[in-house]
Amino acid sequence: MVDSDMLIPRPRRTEPGVGTFAITPSTRIAADPASESVRLYLQQTLRGSTGMPVRDTADGTGSDGPDVIALRVSDDETLPGGPGGDRSESFRLVVTSDRVTVTGGSAAGVFYGVQALLQSLPADVYRKGRVGTGPWTIAATTVEDAPAFAWRGVMLDVARHFRTKHEVMRVIDQLAAHRLNRLHFHLTEDQGWRIEIRKYPRLTEIGSWRKESQVGAHVLGPDGELIVAGKDGRPHGGYYTQDDIREIVAYAADRFVTVVPEIETPGHVRAALAAYPSLGVSGDPIDVWTEWGIADDVLNAEESTITFFQDVLDEVIALFPSEYIGVGGDECPKVQWEQDPRTQERIRELGLEDEEQLQAWIIGRLAAHVESHGRRAFGWDEILEGGTLSKSATVLSWRGLTGARTAARRGHDVISAPDDQVYLDYRQSDLETEPIPVSIVLTVDDVFAFDPVPDDLTEEERAHVIGGQGNMWTEHVDSARKLDYQLFPRVAALAEALWSADVTGPRDVAEFRGRLVEHVARLEAMGIEYRHEAGPFPWEQRPGVPGRPHTREERAAYIDAVTANIAD
Repeated sequence: MVDSDMLIPRPRRTEPGVGTFAITPSTRIAADPASESVRLYLQQTLRGSTGMPVRDTADGTGSDGPDVIALRVSDDETLPGGPGGDRSESFRLVVTSDRVTVTGGSAAGVFYGVQALLQSLPADVYRKGRVGTGPWTIAATTVEDAPAFAWRGVMLDVARHFRTKHEVMRVIDQLAAHRLNRLHFHLTEDQGWRIEIRKYPRLTEIGSWRKESQVGAHVLGPDGELIVAGKDGRPHGGYYTQDDIREIVAYAADRFVTVVPEIETPGHVRAALAAYPSLGVSGDPIDVWTEWGIADDVLNAEESTITFFQDVLDEVIALFPSEYIGVGGDECPKVQWEQDPRTQERIRELGLEDEEQLQAWIIGRLAAHVESHGRRAFGWDEILEGGTLSKSATVLSWRGLTGARTAARRGHDVISAPDDQVYLDYRQSDLETEPIPVSIVLTVDDVFAFDPVPDDLTEEERAHVIGGQGNMWTEHVDSARKLDYQLFPRVAALAEALWSADVTGPRDVAEFRGRLVEHVARLEAMGIEYRHEAGPFPWEQRPGVPGRPHTREERAAYIDAVTANIAD
């Protein structure tokens, strides 16, 4: 039995009751039709861990009787309001000595109430099989809650290192348990193309695998240039068939997680160019990249290339019901365009001023195509460059919050993912044993303090910030175990920052850490190999593999320099 004050994220209101409710062999679940998928989820969870049958009430009746867990959707105006007053994700959990009632503004709200219910049980409820006999008791309580932000997500890069569909679905389970509702699925890169496109089969026949991978970060060579320290000599690859994608999307939908796809353009496209060289500036054959970093290879600006990626997006849109479709736009080198006579001719043909406007033109064409399907395009904050972005496009601000400020002031919706607050590939301490240390130190406390809304916006501008996400890049994350290590427990802090934010009262990191002590038992029961506070275990270390650590001052100076052209 767990006190409701130990929930993560922290709820808006808890009120203790008298007594306890026990799940026993006679406990039944009653669900209205709108909550049917949540009933199935709860039954599967409880049956595996408790061994109890938790059957349905007879013919769906008896929801008002004793020894019942009742799930229902209600247009209840007394539920707390979420973003903009929306109550679709709001819930009320009422536990008495003889029954449990979960009321949600929609099935999503019921699902989140069930998450609060599960956290109120012993941590072993998260195990897949029985390890004890209980008792499976819940303290009598009332919990009312609603999210602070509509978009609460994690970006998973499966292009640098592929994750199987089962590993992806495991991540979805982890997000759902923390009331995170978006999985930004980063599917294409210089190092791999991970989604089947039936019109262009070479994208996966050629582009889905590389002959080897860089090990660790670049190091300084004898002449002061950055060089690759070594490669593993081992082919790496994989991709999702269209049926795999449908399965992942459906699995996520049952857990109220929206899978949001991203297809990179016009940079980070070397895997596509390896498959179809005519898409590139030179047209010369190249391999899928085996290094990390930013390849100079980019798309050309021919109409045939635009059509190619419109065709790709058509198949992507058909697979993903997400309102948002990502078109990339980040870290696009301009050197090939600058040196290529045909590209310079094309810039003049289109009446553009420079390469930044050419990038904006490509993104604009693809975004318009997405919008022609009734969807919304989103891209990284570089899409603000050139100054011609359609107001309907949503901006993902990653280079600090400069992009969030500029985009909100220009009338764009914003998703904040500033690297210095929520980049989950970044190192978690200054310890020498930290595996392949990347960039700045980003602790649980740092993520807990994340606020996706810049502090110098007007109320009208603040309304454009629809939420935030943590980004999990995987250059140095080559296994599901390492993924766990990077994600947790920082994802628990991210969930608190995006669901609770400051709505439940001033943030108190010491109080959060008290709840986190309880929460890590849940992570262990889920089988999540989280990073322990004392540092990495010996088997989590990577001795001798170089990283690329920076100080916060170095990183801030770099970000200021590269965002100067989008700062308003």
